[in-house]
Amino acid sequence: MGALDRPTRGYVVIAGTPVATLPDDALARIRNRSVGFVFQFHHLLREFSALENVMMPLRIAGVPTPRARSRAEELLARVGLSGRMHHRPSELSGGEQQRTAVARAMVVDPAVLLADEPSGNLDHSNAERLHELFVELVRDLEVGMVVVTHNRSLAARAHRVLLLEDGRLVPTDVGEGVA
Repeated sequence: MGALDRPTRGYVVIAGTPVATLPDDALARIRNRSVGFVFQFHHLLREFSALENVMMPLRIAGVPTPRARSRAEELLARVGLSGRMHHRPSELSGGEQQRTAVARAMVVDPAVLLADEPSGNLDHSNAERLHELFVELVRDLEVGMVVVTHNRSLAARAHRVLLLEDGRLVPTDVGEGVA
C-alpha cells in the first residue's frame, strides 16, 4: 500500500497517481509527500535529536530549515514532546521514541498514515497513549489511516476492521469507528 514494493498483481494508486510504472525517484517523491509510515520499531536516526528526526522528511523534500523546524516543533508539541525535542533517541523512552516517529510520519501532512504494529513494542500504558494519539490525529488532522495490528484495543477503534485469514482479507463487525 505504501509502494515500498511494486505490486505483482493489481495496482496501487497514491494521491491519484498509479505507482506501478513510476521511476524510482518519482515514486520516492510521492511516498515522501503523501504517505506517512509508522513501524513497530521507531527507526529514528540515533545521531540526530527528536527535532532533527522529525524535520528530516521536510528537509529531504527541500523545505527551508526555518519552516521545517517550525512544523517539526508543532508536531512534537502535538504528540506531547515539546520538552524533549532536543534529546536523541537513546535519551527517550520507548513511548517517546514512537511518538517521535508518529510526528515524523505526520510532518509532511500525508494523505494517509500507514502503521505496522505501531504499539507492538510498547508497554500497555504507552500503547494506550499511542492509540489515543492516533484517534486524535485522524480526527483533528483529517488523515486516513491503515493499521496492521494484533492489538484488539487498537483495532476496536477503527471504522473498519479486516482480518487476514488464509491469505484473504475478511470483513468483520468489530470497530467503533474513530481511528
